Amino acid sequence: MIKDNHDLILMGIDGGTGGIRVGLYDIKGNCLSFAMEEYKTDFPKPGFAQQDPYDWWNCLKLAINKALSKGNIKAQEISALACDTTCTSVVVCKKDATPLYPCIIWMDVRAVKEAEELMEKCNEFYSPEWMPPKLAWLKRNERKIYDEAEVFCEYQDWLTYKLTGKWCMNNNTACNWGYSINTGFSEKIYEALDIKDALDKFPTEKVYRVGDQIGVLSKEASAFLGLPQGLPIAQGGVDSSIGLLGIGVNRPGRIGMITGSSNLAMALNERPLLNPDGSNNGPDNLIKGYYTDYVAQSASGSILSWFRKQFCPEQSYKELDELAKDVPIGSNGLLLLDYFQGNKHPYHDGKAKGMFYGLSLAHTKADMYRAILEGVAFGSERILDTFREYGVDVKEMNIAGGSARSPLWMQIHADVSDIIINVPKDINAPNLGCAIACAVMLKVYPSLQDAVDHMVTYERSYYPNKENHEKYQKIYELYKSFYPETKDWMHRFFDTFENI
Repeated sequence: MIKDNHDLILMGIDGGTGGIRVGLYDIKGNCLSFAMEEYKTDFPKPGFAQQDPYDWWNCLKLAINKALSKGNIKAQEISALACDTTCTSVVVCKKDATPLYPCIIWMDVRAVKEAEELMEKCNEFYSPEWMPPKLAWLKRNERKIYDEAEVFCEYQDWLTYKLTGKWCMNNNTACNWGYSINTGFSEKIYEALDIKDALDKFPTEKVYRVGDQIGVLSKEASAFLGLPQGLPIAQGGVDSSIGLLGIGVNRPGRIGMITGSSNLAMALNERPLLNPDGSNNGPDNLIKGYYTDYVAQSASGSILSWFRKQFCPEQSYKELDELAKDVPIGSNGLLLLDYFQGNKHPYHDGKAKGMFYGLSLAHTKADMYRAILEGVAFGSERILDTFREYGVDVKEMNIAGGSARSPLWMQIHADVSDIIINVPKDINAPNLGCAIACAVMLKVYPSLQDAVDHMVTYERSYYPNKENHEKYQKIYELYKSFYPETKDWMHRFFDTFENI
């Protein structure tokens, strides 16, 4: 570590699904201030999910002002900033960043048919969430918008342009476009969907790795955000990947889970593990020399948010936890299937949908709330099972994000999966991961790995209860069997309503 950096203040910006978060950190990873500003997601049709990019920008200004005010920190004291955002959130815009269409965010699965077509032609799984299927959908259904677009990019790239005034591409996000910084684009994907012309609209002039300096804050952004012009900006990346750094996963042998609107479990490996022939494996997507393997749920915390907003907006999550803690394991015979935005892993099925099974007139709000906590935990266990199937010995997992605030939910996860759950001191792992990227850019630490070792600490651990685990295993077996036994019916149901 170089000397005389103890007064540096690093700004980490996390553009999530539900809002934008701003954290201010010192070089030891201590959070000096934190603020969040929510923005909305529109769901115009089942499976659709859209946001207005200008909402991100306006909310960023508000969140920065709140963070500075809460921490009694002056804008001139900020030393650097970095951003992470949701990934495969497709922005269609002019070269001046004017959006031509709402951002089709990551959880949008309207491109189910295009993803299925890609799998048939390329013999490789591509989720309807990912960039190429969405662009193919856009070309087929919104051709005028597709043709008028001058730039196709990510939330991350759009935000970078607004901050710096320059278009560039992020190696960490573009891996989900079939891109590798070592080999370029997998053109067969774009040819298969007849969207090879989209490659000319990607901001490929410059490609940066996590922790690189991508530029400085422009005059226009400085005036709008109230931050110093010329402020150095480090490359961030996908919220989950940057969050992986923020929970201390910087080498093989560790599993990390980032929770929020969805849950994503990730691990670093010296060889590609789960999808060795995939177009988006890497290596070098996050840390040089390592492949990033990940398995995800499409919806987790977003189900909890939906339930609270629709049925009990007057109650806090803490109050709902209090109601649910005395509900017995199994939620009095109620099971949640967590496929509210389709299934991402292990079935890759955008037609599958969520449900409560076992509802009776005897069930209460507390039963339903606990069923959500348990159902999401079952989905997470199915993710961990995928790692186990490929030889990963999962005994501990580092978890951060919104659900880590709930001791009840963390204990349910530990009991369902029979593993130790470690929660870092700062559960806003993506924000801390951005601060880590800033520290590397400023050469406070020589590498991302070294910065993680110095900046991430842990607050508490949850240990599994063996008796509870045995009870959960019986329910989990039913959870696992539900989709294989009802898949055909789910698809008939989906297709019926698509054609009404």
